[in-house]
Amino acid sequence: MSAHDELVLCLSFLWQVLFHLLFVCLLLLAVLVLLMLAVRLWLKGKRSARRARTGRPAVAFFHPYCNAGGGGERVLWCAIRALQRSYPDIDVVVYTGDLDVSANEIVDRARRRFNIVLPRPVHFVFLRLRLLVEPSLFPHFTLLGQSMGSIFLGWEALTEFVPDLYIDSMGYAFTLPLFRYLGGCSVCAYVHYPTISTDMLSVVRERNPRFNNPDYISDSMFLSMFKVLYYCLFAVLYGMAGSCGDLVMVNSSWTLEHILSLWHASNRTSVVYPPCDVSAFLDVPLEEDEEKKCHSIVSIGQFRPEKDHRLQIKAFKKVLDRRREAGEGRETLKLILIGGCRNQEDEDRVLMLRGLCQELDVADRVEFKLNIPFGELKQELGSATIGLHTMWNEHFGIGVVECMAAGKVILAHKSGGPKLDIVVPFEGGQTGFLADDEDSYAKAMEEILNMAPANRLQIRRNARQSVARFSDQEFEVSLLGVLEPLMGTLER
Repeated sequence: MSAHDELVLCLSFLWQVLFHLLFVCLLLLAVLVLLMLAVRLWLKGKRSARRARTGRPAVAFFHPYCNAGGGGERVLWCAIRALQRSYPDIDVVVYTGDLDVSANEIVDRARRRFNIVLPRPVHFVFLRLRLLVEPSLFPHFTLLGQSMGSIFLGWEALTEFVPDLYIDSMGYAFTLPLFRYLGGCSVCAYVHYPTISTDMLSVVRERNPRFNNPDYISDSMFLSMFKVLYYCLFAVLYGMAGSCGDLVMVNSSWTLEHILSLWHASNRTSVVYPPCDVSAFLDVPLEEDEEKKCHSIVSIGQFRPEKDHRLQIKAFKKVLDRRREAGEGRETLKLILIGGCRNQEDEDRVLMLRGLCQELDVADRVEFKLNIPFGELKQELGSATIGLHTMWNEHFGIGVVECMAAGKVILAHKSGGPKLDIVVPFEGGQTGFLADDEDSYAKAMEEILNMAPANRLQIRRNARQSVARFSDQEFEVSLLGVLEPLMGTLER
């Protein structure tokens, strides 16, 4: 056999192999499409049966940690209250993974923590697979692991209850295509914080150590390049998932910028500032504090790593040291850390922070107040001088607004929502202070404490007047305005 004949035979064999592979792929694709159609019909049948039974459309919120007690949860309960007030003919459902509490306990905690009373009962769908979105389950490739886990958790939610309108209120964008294409639902997202952002990419490219970029990666050129590639690929997948939303709401100008660059949905995206309980703090008296013998610095925020409580403690240590050098006693100042613990990981983090206080010899001047009720939170804010916030690129900062509404001098991180939306001049007057590292925070604290009480009072007044745009009422108007097109499509 000649070389030409052998080549022809070889090419013929390869073509037959490729043809059969192509046939198998097309067959598998057809089976997959038929399977998806069958699943969609099955889920549509479940929704139709539910509608025939209740006669009412249902709006479902995907919020696996609805009992956590943070700012995201306040958005959830205010959104539910707004929908129940405006649409008495709908049912509201919450998908949650809080299996250790009852429905009544969840609603009662929302009332105590956020001062929110719902007009009607809410139906809860309890999910057993929340473990799949726990970051501790994915020590490496955490973003991808949690996102894939959210798909399985979303599938559990969808098969348990098929809504007419699905709202992801906790940032699990990969559930959007699931509910839209398999569930046949209208889908919407309220984005508190983009799962991936250009800032995260820049941190890795520049090899800067952060809570999500440990030293062993930032110190390695190869690992940093690999992580940049991983982030870029994940950003593409994240953008594809997010683009499935019929409507998108973001909580700040900073979040808007990143979501527009990733999801490419400018005609469907709106800024809806989160609801801050401004009115609840307006009765905190505004008066000069020159008679105070001890000034307290209050921090409000869940005990998550990105909140950077370590920075607060270290900056506070510097202030104490400098005041001691100036001949002032330690008893004139204290730091109060107020926040919620979602799980054992958060509780372990609090233990480490307590250890840091012992190590820095400031434990006698630092208090931890965990999962406290709204009344106690308000009391602590009422007696504080400074409201402290240290999260880098905080998406918004409800705690920052609450401090300003209570008439405290706010000291926040010079980035994200606080910089762009909140701690900005009001009618030409200063509303607070911004800092970005231990030294600048310590310097700002000293400047605030050393100010004349009358000057502090003017900043506090400006701050309180400026935050009316973040009230519950403004949130409800904005939310209902954005959702009105989708709500109008629900069959009644």
